Amino acid sequence: LFLFHQEVVSEESEEESNGVNLMEFSDEILLHILSYVPCTDLVLNVRRTCRKLATLCLDKSLTHTVLLQKDYKVNKDKVKQLMRDIGKEIYQLNMAGCYWLPSSTIDHVTRCKNLVKLNLSGCHVTSLRLSKMLSSLQHLRSLAIDVNPGFDASQLSSECKATLSRVSELKQTLYTPSYGVVPCCTSLEKLLLYFEILDRSREGFMLSGQLMVGESNVPHYQNLRIFYARLAPGYVNQEVVRLYLAVLSDRTPENLHAFLISAPGSFAETGATKNLLDSMARNVRLDALQLPKAWINGSGLLQHLKFNNPFYFSFSRCTLSGGHLIQRVINGGKDLKSLTSLNLSGCVHCLAPESLFRKAEDDIDSSILESLVVSCCNLRHLNLSAAHHHSSESIGNHLCQLLSRLKHLLSLALPVCSITDVGASVEKPPSTPNLVPQTFGRKVRIGVQTYPRNLGDQTNQKIESSVFWALMGSLRFLETLEIIGSSFSSAMPRNEPAIRNSLPPCVRAQSVGDSEVAAISQLTYLQSLTLAQLPNILTGSGLVNIGLQCQHLRTLSLANLGMMGKVVYMSALMDMLKHCKCLRDLRLEQPYFCAGAQFFQALSHCSSLQRLCIVSRSGTLQSDAVMSFMASCLEVIMCHMFMGESLTVCKNLQQSIVRSFQAERPALNVVIFPLLHEDLTEVIRDVPMRHLDEITLFKSRVAEEPPNLWW
Repeated sequence: LFLFHQEVVSEESEEESNGVNLMEFSDEILLHILSYVPCTDLVLNVRRTCRKLATLCLDKSLTHTVLLQKDYKVNKDKVKQLMRDIGKEIYQLNMAGCYWLPSSTIDHVTRCKNLVKLNLSGCHVTSLRLSKMLSSLQHLRSLAIDVNPGFDASQLSSECKATLSRVSELKQTLYTPSYGVVPCCTSLEKLLLYFEILDRSREGFMLSGQLMVGESNVPHYQNLRIFYARLAPGYVNQEVVRLYLAVLSDRTPENLHAFLISAPGSFAETGATKNLLDSMARNVRLDALQLPKAWINGSGLLQHLKFNNPFYFSFSRCTLSGGHLIQRVINGGKDLKSLTSLNLSGCVHCLAPESLFRKAEDDIDSSILESLVVSCCNLRHLNLSAAHHHSSESIGNHLCQLLSRLKHLLSLALPVCSITDVGASVEKPPSTPNLVPQTFGRKVRIGVQTYPRNLGDQTNQKIESSVFWALMGSLRFLETLEIIGSSFSSAMPRNEPAIRNSLPPCVRAQSVGDSEVAAISQLTYLQSLTLAQLPNILTGSGLVNIGLQCQHLRTLSLANLGMMGKVVYMSALMDMLKHCKCLRDLRLEQPYFCAGAQFFQALSHCSSLQRLCIVSRSGTLQSDAVMSFMASCLEVIMCHMFMGESLTVCKNLQQSIVRSFQAERPALNVVIFPLLHEDLTEVIRDVPMRHLDEITLFKSRVAEEPPNLWW
């Protein structure tokens, strides 16, 4: 922004400039350039530089939609001034995840009289403030809010309820058992519910799923088109969602075309839910479907459900066989070009004809995958992780070869064992000079390069002839890639103590290592990369290639690469980070990780970095190195480190970071805590949901939700 100001000032006078005058560009070009500048900077800074920009910065194309959800530098005063200057011009306002803004900030939203869409997820809003704000927003049609403990629907005014009665889209995140504002929304067409209710209070008391006395139990679903519910672990969340579903089971909306429930673990089917599903099978045609695994496993439900032009299916963790998938979902291999997103994560038998006598490690049936690829040729998002998808030795029928036909893929998640060449030897991994041995032998000096610096130095021609190399070469426009070990589990689950022991990798995955990682560097437009449990990482040389070639990389997550006794890829990682100028989010999970001066010095080259999370059993850190890193990387607003240090060391460092940088970075969120401490779950519950869901907790995110579910 400073450079932009400087150029504008210098270009106003032709005598002071020998180059092209920025102000001579057409308004259309300037508006396109300005669209990449945060709205707060446009209105509060850029428009004050010259008369032309003063006019352009207030153009309707720039003020119609205001996005503050990841503007981590915005504060209460900036929001107040922004609403004063352009409040009446704002029709869509997104403040999702602005957890650092005080609740009084919401009062200024009342100036936006013409608001049609408003997202306040993650913001602090009381019942009274919500009532006051909504009473003045008569044009509102789309709303996203949180329902926290203490919410009282009886405090909502009649004017507020009148506004809610006109709302057609509602996203509600529940932290307490409640209907929230759902009963007031009598015109609902889209309802998104996120259940984040904990089973125990901070004092240790068990919570109940019963709603507050006096709450209406008659949500209005008659116009509903989209119903989506995502449950965090816990029985209370299951109890509350059943209350929301009870009304649906009595009368299924005729226009319902998307029904999605994402529930971890076991979520048993009841008589009411069975009646609901039977009613859906008789009365509606769906375009999107996701159900708890217990509702699908062993039932003939899919055989009776009718689909129109489906765009999203999720059968995550279901025991659905490939035979049923082909026959009941894609109609025996018929045209299903409308399907753009498919989640088969944890669906261990989905590429086998039947599951009754099959072992999870048996080879897949390539004809099933081929039918899927041919029928769903327009897939953009595909998740096949958390399963053993082993290809047979049949020529041309490898999983990677079949997936290479999906030219429209934008995101892909695969298990590590699925990308190995069938003929690869597990006992004899590819020989590469100067490799670190996979034993607990003598240590290798970190300061010495022990890996080839680029692909030209790797003389192994087998790399470029591998099926995974060919797959990466065919998916040139892929933006998100996840390669996750089928038996991998993070050391930091949601509501439980840290996991101390991890399961060994699949035998087929033993040969996957540096060369496969190097193949990923062909993805020029890659923005997000997750690599977990790749056992044959010996030097990490492929990471350097990715850093050099994937210049659009914004999110990087690495977990349990190579041997577990020491971080054999540290030198390559540090070299990689020096090239990641666009990297914003970095998550590292590795036992014995040393977050020292050399690591943080390399990380300081990532000038765009905003969020850092390190999870390391028996890991160590250097407090002075962390402080120096925070001082040099001015964009960092989240630092989560769960290591093997003592509680005293962690607390002192956390307090030092907050004391030194909180004033300059209002959104700063710092959590430094021993990974194996018994109070870890209590610490986790205070982490803002945005960070917890997007980076701190490990999970596969490909096709996790339908595309464009919310804005």
